[in-house]
Amino acid sequence: MALNSAYVAAEAFYGFTAHSMALLADAGHNLGDVAGLLAAWLAAWLSKRRPSGQYTYGLRRSSILAALMNAIVLLVVTGGIAWEAVRRLFQPEAPAGLTIVIVSLVGVLVNGFTAWLFMAGRKGDLNIRAAFMHMAADALLTLGVAVAGVVIILTGWLWVDPVVSLVLSAVIVAGTWSLLRDSVALALDGVPRTVDPAAVVGYLRALPDVAEVHDLHIWAMSTTETAMTVHLVRADSGGDHVLLQRITCEVRDRFGIGHTTIQLETHETAVLCELRPDHVV
Repeated sequence: MALNSAYVAAEAFYGFTAHSMALLADAGHNLGDVAGLLAAWLAAWLSKRRPSGQYTYGLRRSSILAALMNAIVLLVVTGGIAWEAVRRLFQPEAPAGLTIVIVSLVGVLVNGFTAWLFMAGRKGDLNIRAAFMHMAADALLTLGVAVAGVVIILTGWLWVDPVVSLVLSAVIVAGTWSLLRDSVALALDGVPRTVDPAAVVGYLRALPDVAEVHDLHIWAMSTTETAMTVHLVRADSGGDHVLLQRITCEVRDRFGIGHTTIQLETHETAVLCELRPDHVV
């Protein structure tokens, strides 16, 4: 955040001194990046807060909301860049020249370094992945601006700048779409992509004396934690504590589900269970 804030200030300063709307617009875009990093940082901090009487799961889901916000902001900002690029195709503007190239290359280093800091944790945490995608996209955009600036200086082709912006915008949207899809799914209590619900059902049905599985729910408590609740119907109620301990350990090891709640029922009590039909939640 400190590194990117310093770059925003420098980019805005050179945008004013070089009379470059491109640099000023990019400075505003990078200011949004700082806000995105702040959201990711705040969510990571909130997710560690202890549960309370009102928030019995704690605030773990804030990491999902931060990932969703980052995806939406990235798409909106990219849409704004594409809109401006289309406008400049019809109304070309002379760039500020060498200043834009130099400042853009500094931006590539800043954004690339920040993305690299998030690279290690992006596969296991959607919140970190969102921050990584945001900064990597910015590095790509800024590199495109620098390359376009060099081409324009050498050839005088003003149309290169908006065309490069449109191409990069399409690449960013394609890469961000999966992030948006995953964060929306988790926000709506969808099963995380790392868990196969059919495999979970198959495992539970194969357990000793388990005759039926119903009211199974699997959802994300945060971008790194998964929960599950399920009703299991057994003919024999003996050894319940052993079975519960086995299931808790095995679903954690096999499927990465760390928060498990299991309700055991007999055939008689299962008949009276209002949550038994598949369509009832």
